[in-house]
Amino acid sequence: QLQLVEPGGGLVQPGGSLRLSCVASRSRLDYYSIGWFRQAPGKEREGVSCIGVSGDTTYYADSMKGRFTISRDNAKNTVYLQMNSLKPEDAGIYYCARSRIGACSKSWSLYASWGQGTQVTVSS
Repeated sequence: QLQLVEPGGGLVQPGGSLRLSCVASRSRLDYYSIGWFRQAPGKEREGVSCIGVSGDTTYYADSMKGRFTISRDNAKNTVYLQMNSLKPEDAGIYYCARSRIGACSKSWSLYASWGQGTQVTVSS
């Protein structure tokens, strides 16, 4: 059973950058499309980005386009989320998960094997 952990969160100033990792264990990551989601206090979980199995297909929420980059290194069993030009509204707990339907989806209900999440705080 695939297990995912998300190291890399932390505190960053507005305009700064962070790189999150989604590290897999107990199974190969390259079987799955992997999505990143975030949840801010009092708000619903929202999709951030997703990457297909081979890495050739990527999706971003509109507010992240041009600022976030998702990538994967299947040899390292890891998916990355590079976040640049961070804004206070980007703060929240970031989760990665695998798609249950093969392809990427915007709906978090179609994902499984959720990591425990990592906190991202954007503040001066």
